[in-house]
Amino acid sequence: MAVAMAIPATAQKGVQKLPAKQQVQTIGKKMKVDIWSDVQCPFCYIGKRKFEAALAKFPNGKDIEIEWHSFQLDPDITPQPGKDVYTYLAERKGMTVEQSKQMHKQVVQMAAGEGLEYNFDKAVIANSFDAHRISHLAKKYGKGDAMEEQLFRGYFTEGKDIANRDVLIAMAKNIGIPEQEVVDVLNSNKYAAEVEADIVRASQIGVRGVPFFVLDNKYAVSGAQPSETFLQALTQAWTEYEKANPKLTVVGGDATVCEPGGECK
Repeated sequence: MAVAMAIPATAQKGVQKLPAKQQVQTIGKKMKVDIWSDVQCPFCYIGKRKFEAALAKFPNGKDIEIEWHSFQLDPDITPQPGKDVYTYLAERKGMTVEQSKQMHKQVVQMAAGEGLEYNFDKAVIANSFDAHRISHLAKKYGKGDAMEEQLFRGYFTEGKDIANRDVLIAMAKNIGIPEQEVVDVLNSNKYAAEVEADIVRASQIGVRGVPFFVLDNKYAVSGAQPSETFLQALTQAWTEYEKANPKLTVVGGDATVCEPGGECK
């Protein structure tokens, strides 16, 4: 499901080139892909799988660096014991519960097409802010993608409360993050500023819905697009990236050199 946006003529279908003033500032040897998402966004998990499928086909996949960014679809949501997601969405969108169930059924079918199992009957209504904070902690260990997978699977498949401290601690421990550090984060406001900064930045670059993918600071793909669109975007962005960041070709083979420390050979 793509978010409707004005796409410049210079961009191909499904891919939007960002104006220079809106580009995300990134530095690194690999081409950067920034992804905005919310843990409770069903299309974000689907979009993750579609992007991964494209990345698996992309010849330079090993040269892609992925960073996840926070976004909240409903920042004011509070726990609502006894209320299922069908009723919650119906009340929020002004529709009948039956209409809500039908919409969720369609999403379940979409997810199944990507090999995902969605169990909305078990989903727990919760605020995702603390989950986003733990995702930022995971990035410190280079495990941001693994934490997103834990959270998506926990919420959509396993019916876990992603606002529950014990659930978040267990998820983080599953990917090797020290328990005490998770506890320290949850007992403080640590990473709250980073979550809020992600949300502000999303607004600055025109994100109106998630998932939202930014490739090499220049191209944006909005929504859970087909994997072919992601592959097209990767190829397009990589072509420009490679021109701007050419790899060195060593001519003449090895010869005598002096290395740090004063050793010459």
